[in-house]
Amino acid sequence: MADEILTPDFRLDLSGEPCPYPVVATLETMPNLQPGEVLEVLSDCPQSINSIPADVQRYGYRVLKIEQHGPTILYWIQR
Repeated sequence: MADEILTPDFRLDLSGEPCPYPVVATLETMPNLQPGEVLEVLSDCPQSINSIPADVQRYGYRVLKIEQHGPTILYWIQR
């Protein structure tokens, strides 16, 4: 799936937001999506690489892909 191009249904830009806000905002947004829809989350909080994948999976959502470009981390999460 690393080469697959994902087109998100929604985008959440949390650049500049300190942890734990990126994971909190992501978890607050996910219930607003319809089943199967994909949320793209942008974060530059270093701790989010651990917290976002673990917490969204704990809530039953699926992490489709994670990419890091310098300090920016992109997550594609499916409801």
